[in-house]
This record gives sequence, structure tokens and C-alpha cells, in this order.
Amino acid sequence: MKDLAQLKKQVSNWNSLLSEADDLAELVKLCISEEESSLSESIRDDLNTLVSDLERLELDLFLSGEYDGRNAILTLHAGAGGVDSQDWAEMLLRMYTRWANSVGNEVEILESSLGDEAGIKSATLQIKGNNAYGYLKSEKGVHRLVRLSPYDSDHARHTSFALIEVVPEVEEGVDIEVDPDDLKIEVFKAGGAGGQSVQKNSTAVRITHIPTGIKVSCQNERSQHQNKAIAMRILVSRLADLQQLQRKKQMSEIKGQHVSAEWGNQIRSYVLHPYKLVKDHRTGEETANAENVLDGNIDQFIRAYLTSTVG
Repeated sequence: MKDLAQLKKQVSNWNSLLSEADDLAELVKLCISEEESSLSESIRDDLNTLVSDLERLELDLFLSGEYDGRNAILTLHAGAGGVDSQDWAEMLLRMYTRWANSVGNEVEILESSLGDEAGIKSATLQIKGNNAYGYLKSEKGVHRLVRLSPYDSDHARHTSFALIEVVPEVEEGVDIEVDPDDLKIEVFKAGGAGGQSVQKNSTAVRITHIPTGIKVSCQNERSQHQNKAIAMRILVSRLADLQQLQRKKQMSEIKGQHVSAEWGNQIRSYVLHPYKLVKDHRTGEETANAENVLDGNIDQFIRAYLTSTVG
């Protein structure tokens, strides 16, 4: 039923776009026949919107993976670099939140850990929307920032790193089965920035999947039950992603090639000094408008990645 609803929405979106294009074409013909130029600016704006909508619908056609239509769970980890990297992780959090809002997706922070002085050490977001995982899977990997550090008294140039992990949201018992005997569940007191206790009761939950060693934790909610439910949601999604990676690795070995997308493999650089440039090292896509990208306008990089991986 979910697949059917998604396909119906896709057909509806294309029909709606076709109707809008027909209406705009009729308006253009009318303005030409009547020699009416006062609507030219409005028509130009409508055309730009139409082209933008067309490009996004075309992008949907590149998404054919098993979980591409699902919601996404995106996790950010500050890398080496102390407070600068923690600030960089928060900048990326803002970038992805703005991107999600711009395309009509919902964002919920499932888990976060504040930095010691500024920024965040890590955060996990649930991004709900059509093809959220299909788009955001292009963001997996290490993101590198070069800038003049606002936290350095000498204002020296610093390089910071952050790791982005993206997994599809899946359902336990439907997409993947988890044996309760394979889980180690621990409860502890939630902690805040600097390590101070923010809860007197042990409401935070850590779940370890023993066969794979995957660990997830949640302490945002006041209820141990809520934290456990969120942690399980993240765990099953990571297990599903691991299964996907294992299948891809097997296929890549058959084809004779395998490219890992783990820590150490930098996918994109954001340079703010001595010049401005954002460059994706996998596709060669780049732009000098770094501020625009950090404001959430990352569609050109998503498109470049998806089109480069077709076939």
C-alpha cells in the first residue's frame, strides 16, 4: 500500500506539472496575440518555478534503490579538530535542516550531544519526506571545512572534519528481523554538555547489537520507554543499511571493483578562505557560492551524484 501510494503521488505530480505547463503556454500565446508585455516578468518567474519542479521530478527517476523512497535517518559526528569541528558539525546540521525544509520535508532531532564550548559532538535527525533517503544517501562520508577559525585568537586557518552517516528508516518485523537475544540493553543517567547530570533517574538507553557490534543510544526523551523506542528505530535502520552494504560489496566483488565510503574518504570540501569554493571530489561538481550551499542549497551536488551513479 505504501508503494502504491508513492506511485500514485508520482503520477499526480507529473500530471500537475503538465497541466501547469499547458496553462503557462496558453498564457504566453495570449500575451503574444494581444501584444501584452506587462505579464512578462510574472511569466518568467512561473517558468523558472516550472523548470525547478521539472528538475526535481526528473531527479526522482534516478531513484530505484530498495529503500530510496523511505524517510532518512542522518547522523553527524564531529571529527578531529576540537571546537572547530564541533562548530562545523552544527553548521552541517543547519545546512541539512534548511535543505529538508526547502523541499517540504519534516525534521526531528532524535538524539544530540552538545559540544564542550560550541557546536555539537554528534546529532541524529529523522528526515521525513518523499525519497528523503534516496536524495540524502549522496551525503554519506567525510565533509571537510577550511576557514579562518573564529575560535583561534590568532584567527589562523583551520581545517575541520565531520562524518555524515545516512540510513533509510525501516520497520522491525517488516523490513528486518531482530532477535531479542542478540541485544544488550543498558540504561544510564542522561548527561548534558560538560558531563553534568540532567536526569536523576536512569532514563537514557544504550542498545548494542552483539553480532555486528553496532551501538546506538538515546537520552533526549524523559521516558526510558521513549528513548528505547527511538534507539531501536535507529538500530534497525543501521542494520538494514549494513545488509545493503554487504550486498553491494558482494556485487562489487563480482564486478571487480569496490569503493568504500567510510571515514577517511573525503567526499566534499568547503573552502571559505583564502577563496570560496565547494567541491565534490566524487563527481567534480563545484561552485564558488559557498554561502548558498551552507544555507541548504545542495541540490546540484545531489543531482551530480545520482546521475553519476546511474548504470
